[in-house]
Amino acid sequence: MFVLAELKDNVRIAPDHFNLKLVDAVRDEIDRKLANKVLLNVGLCIALKEIVSLKDSIILPGDGASHTEVLFRYVVFRPMVGTVITGKIRSCCREGVNVTLGFFDDILIPHAALQHPSRFDEAEQAWVWEYPLEDGGKHDLFMDVGEPIKFRVSREIFEETSPIGPPKAEGQAAQNASTSAAAAAASAAAQEVKTPYKIIGAINESGLGVLSWWDQQGKEEEQDGEDGEDNTEYDNDDEGEGACEE
Repeated sequence: MFVLAELKDNVRIAPDHFNLKLVDAVRDEIDRKLANKVLLNVGLCIALKEIVSLKDSIILPGDGASHTEVLFRYVVFRPMVGTVITGKIRSCCREGVNVTLGFFDDILIPHAALQHPSRFDEAEQAWVWEYPLEDGGKHDLFMDVGEPIKFRVSREIFEETSPIGPPKAEGQAAQNASTSAAAAAASAAAQEVKTPYKIIGAINESGLGVLSWWDQQGKEEEQDGEDGEDNTEYDNDDEGEGACEE
């Protein structure tokens, strides 16, 4: 789930940090720049592991800061496809179940990857697994917000995001308002929902899903086993008493 990525960067150290040791200043700057950031096709950066090498620092003309080429290893969150992870349900919608790990929220279990058959309850705003019973009936198992859930990573999605440019001048914006208002609104909406790194999960196999489902099933099976053992011992005692009487 967590991997070590070897990265290279040209780190800029401002003059007001020259009082620190170079290694400490570089470490602080790398963490400030990368911590909790997503690198394209790398993953979510968590923390600096170690600095492998530091090259000579240089000062460029017109810039009082130093620039140092650094090779380092960084702890990155990027689970492999097929990994089973336990998180908590953050919310439910018609698209599926949104899961959080506490430090990472962009996890979606699509409705097609839920236990079958499942339905979305509008009143409760939760997905419900219609668990089939032996008598042909169904028992509703809700996927409530905050419940621990175990899922398998089915795929990952990286999207390149770029900063939004400055607003146009008022005169130019007024001229193009009538022709491009709808396009601008659609573009803004698309940029709002775009996430740089998303994980797609699945729970449509035995043992996956809300943990309480399987805990309850295990308790019921254990209780059934204990009841069966008690009956067996009782029957053996009866047979023994009958033999003695004869």
